[in-house]
Amino acid sequence: MPRWRIPLRAPVVLAAAGLLLAGCANPSTGSADDDPTKPVTIKFWHGWSASGEVKAINDSIARFEKLHPNIHVQSTGNVSDATVNQALRAGGDEAPDVVSSFTTNNVGQYCDSGMWADLDPFMKKTGLDKDKTFPKALLDYTSYDGNQCALPLLADAFGMYYNKDAFKEAGITHPPKTMSEFVADSKKLTEKSGNTVKRVGFMPNFRFYQNSPDRLFAQWGPTYFDKDGKSRLAKEPASYEFFKTARKLMDAQGGYGALERFRTSFGDEMSNQNAFLTGKVAMHLDGEWRGLMLDDDKAKFDWGVAPLPVPDDQVEKYGRGYLTGTVAGIAHSSKHQNAAWELLKFLTADTDQVVKFGNAIHNVPSTKAALTSPKLDADPTFRTFLDIAKNKYSQVMPPSTNGGMYVVQLQDFSYTEEAGRVPNLKAGLKRLDKLIDADTLQSQN
Repeated sequence: MPRWRIPLRAPVVLAAAGLLLAGCANPSTGSADDDPTKPVTIKFWHGWSASGEVKAINDSIARFEKLHPNIHVQSTGNVSDATVNQALRAGGDEAPDVVSSFTTNNVGQYCDSGMWADLDPFMKKTGLDKDKTFPKALLDYTSYDGNQCALPLLADAFGMYYNKDAFKEAGITHPPKTMSEFVADSKKLTEKSGNTVKRVGFMPNFRFYQNSPDRLFAQWGPTYFDKDGKSRLAKEPASYEFFKTARKLMDAQGGYGALERFRTSFGDEMSNQNAFLTGKVAMHLDGEWRGLMLDDDKAKFDWGVAPLPVPDDQVEKYGRGYLTGTVAGIAHSSKHQNAAWELLKFLTADTDQVVKFGNAIHNVPSTKAALTSPKLDADPTFRTFLDIAKNKYSQVMPPSTNGGMYVVQLQDFSYTEEAGRVPNLKAGLKRLDKLIDADTLQSQN
């Protein structure tokens, strides 16, 4: 993911915006009997907007049209999830045929509402074996309750960037692999002048850049919901270890108040005043796109990439990380679903296409074959993220019928907890479970 498209720290939740689709007018049944060999024009709506991204999309479409000269693709970029879903609700000839989203947390809504077509019949008809084509983790975030209404269109993996020069000065010889090493190294790397923080080893505060709590929490491999779909964070042992470790990270580097004051001195994440780039943070949670930014901005220090640490009792799972990505599907109202499937299949499952697109915008490929392709960018820092994406222990967020609302609720709770305003963690997590369950129930009614 390049510098101009950073994933939202708070997921876009359509239900919260009044766009929950399940309660809207019934979608058209569409037509899956169109002839994809006949001349046709289909519409593809996506969210990419910057010149490099748009060029990569246009190049992809040109490759597709060369293979399918009868199918013309009208591409529209810089389209938000809300705009796509408003168009799908309205239907008609102006609605898109193929759609994409940067927000995997909304897949549960797309599938449950029926506005994105079930893709299993198309895969069966054309012989695409999804289990052999896509990593399981990516299939998990493109389906909901047995409905495969989306496919992965490139992925994002999160790992740890670290300042090698700062490590050398602090006498640290390698990136931390366990949480106890993480806390100890963070303390060694922190620099203060009196009570003023000059540099932190790792900024643990959840409002910092990509530090949404679910991303670091993934290193514990938590289970968010039970078999009945009920939130189980208060019953999840990892919840307590996660917040305990976050507290240790804060206390080792000056405490929440001092770190929060220091955080407000940071430059914008997208600018050349980024806190890692300017040396204010020595270890940094981020995605694969950050490497291009560091090269473009000519970082003044030697840096490296490693997986984030894991809990001390899960050292065998080191190499895991948090995964997310772009998803794509077919509008249920499309009158050209077979032609739309040809485009979707090409964009998501054609190995050469996936590799070229991934290299062009520096995203992680989303098929098993592309992940092992010798044509992939050979940059070793980029390949670290490929390894994270391939790691069987890496985690994605489970889909929910109300989109990513439960992630927003976890974020809000985490902001309160890190500030010391949750006197009883177990009681607080029980209240959080009840809140998540109540919102899920409301979205189903």
